[in-house]
This record gives sequence, C-alpha cells and structure tokens, in this order.
Amino acid sequence: MTRIGRFAPSPTGPLHAGSLVAALASWLDVRAQGPDSRWLVRIEDADTERCLPGMGELILSQLAACALVPDEAPVWQTQRTHRYELALGKLKAAGLAYPCGCSRKDIDEALTRLGIGHTRHGERVYPGTCRDGLHGKAARAWRFAATTFQQASGEPPVHWHDRRLGDQQQDVAREVGDFVLKRADGPWAYQLAVVVDDAEQGVTDVVRGEDLADNTARQILLQRALGLPTPRYLHTPLVLGPDGDKLSKQNGATPLQTGTAGEALAALDAAAQRLGLRAISGHSAKEALAQWVAQWRDLYNSRP
Repeated sequence: MTRIGRFAPSPTGPLHAGSLVAALASWLDVRAQGPDSRWLVRIEDADTERCLPGMGELILSQLAACALVPDEAPVWQTQRTHRYELALGKLKAAGLAYPCGCSRKDIDEALTRLGIGHTRHGERVYPGTCRDGLHGKAARAWRFAATTFQQASGEPPVHWHDRRLGDQQQDVAREVGDFVLKRADGPWAYQLAVVVDDAEQGVTDVVRGEDLADNTARQILLQRALGLPTPRYLHTPLVLGPDGDKLSKQNGATPLQTGTAGEALAALDAAAQRLGLRAISGHSAKEALAQWVAQWRDLYNSRP
C-alpha cells in the first residue's frame, strides 16, 4: 500500500521552531514507509481573515531550504471551496448540518444559565440552542449535528488510536457539542476543510502537533458522516513558548532562519531532537534527513 502523508501549514506567518517539528515529522514518517510513499504540502488558507499575503510562498521556500520538498505541487485551500460546498450540501441533505444564529456571547450566557463554565483555552460546549430552529435570529454559521449523529450511531464516545499517544476517546456531543462547519461571513472551519482535503488527496497518515489531537474525534465523526476513510494519526510533541503554551507568533515565536545551509541544518537538528532523534552534525540537510529516516523507522514504524 502506498502511504501518503502531508504537512498543512496555515500561512499566518513564517515557519517557526514548532511548525518545523510537525513538517519534519510528517516528512520522516512518509519516507520511513518505503520509496513509493508520497509527501504532500497543503497551504491551509481557508480562513482568509487570518492569512497574510505572500506567507504561503515564504513557507514553501523555507521548507525547500530544509530539503523538505513535496512530491506533488502544493494545494491551496482557497482554490478548493467548491469541494467544501459539496460536502456541506451532503451533510445538509442528510439532516446533519443546521444554521446557527448564536454569537459567542449568546453561547456564554446560555452556558452560564446552565451552570457550565469553561477554562482558558477550553471548549465552549455548544448547548444546542439552534438545533430546532433559529428562533428569529439571523444565521451566523452552519453547525454539524454531532449530537444527532452520535445518538444515531449508538456509540457516543469516539475511539481512536494515536501512534504516539496510544488509545484515545472523546464524547464530542458532551465535550464539544455541535461544532461549526462554516461561518456565515465566508471562512470555512478547519474541521470540514481538513477532512475533505485529506480524503481527496488520499492521505493515509496524518502527522501533526499534539495540540491538534483534540480535533481528531470531530474529524472522525465527519469522515463517518461523509463516508470517507479515516487515516492513521500520530501527534508530535510541542515546542513551548516562554509562557508554557504552544509556541506561536503570539507568544514569542521567531521566524526560522534558513537563509544559509548552516542555518537550515541547525533548525532541522533542533526539530529532530524535539522528536527524540539523535543530533547529527557535519552533514548537509539531505544527508541528515536520510539518517533520521532510519531513526524514525526504529521509533515509530513498528507501532500500529
């Protein structure tokens, strides 16, 4: 079987140390699975409000400087909106998507009335306010009827296996609620776009940062609802910022320096060590990558 992996950055800024860890891990994972396997790059620019002009091209040049070159031309989500419309239409026809008129304030107030709070960075569990109609409000988004779908399946918790983290489960209806697929003002939600793209590109192995592990159950529900295959998952360790949160441009992440071969190799070496691979010095990026493939195979490819 040909294994297909991908790296799918959002062009909100240049690559930094944390995003290179995910890129390197996804590349190594594919290369360790045989010469016929393929590595793809998808620029996830569906949320046009957050994306910056020229950042997609910059990210591709940074990857190339690190010898991380995709096997096919990169895909841009903004060129694929018709695919997401088709998927949303299928969910609507099945009674699994409905319009929602709730603002964030509306949801917070509803949760307060129910005596439910949320922690910093925690989910606002959607209380189902618009599940039976808009009640005179204008539609602000389309939501996936996760509660309805899980009840119909007869198995509320979604069980899945992560090749690094082990067995996982989440009751999406209880812990997340009916989640957004598309905002009324245009941008597509990550959950729907990534599911549609992974299936169409034939992705068999999703390797990404551990902060996205919590999204996996939602994506598996959508895969089932749309009749799409579920890939294998592996979530990598995070690089943390000075505040202890995931490294990002909001908490001090600096752009990768890849202008010289030495800078690119140093960036790759730091990413490899975060993944538990041994440091390699005195080699080009291509030579280092070839040696890390063997290490990756020993670490991860024996895991289901």
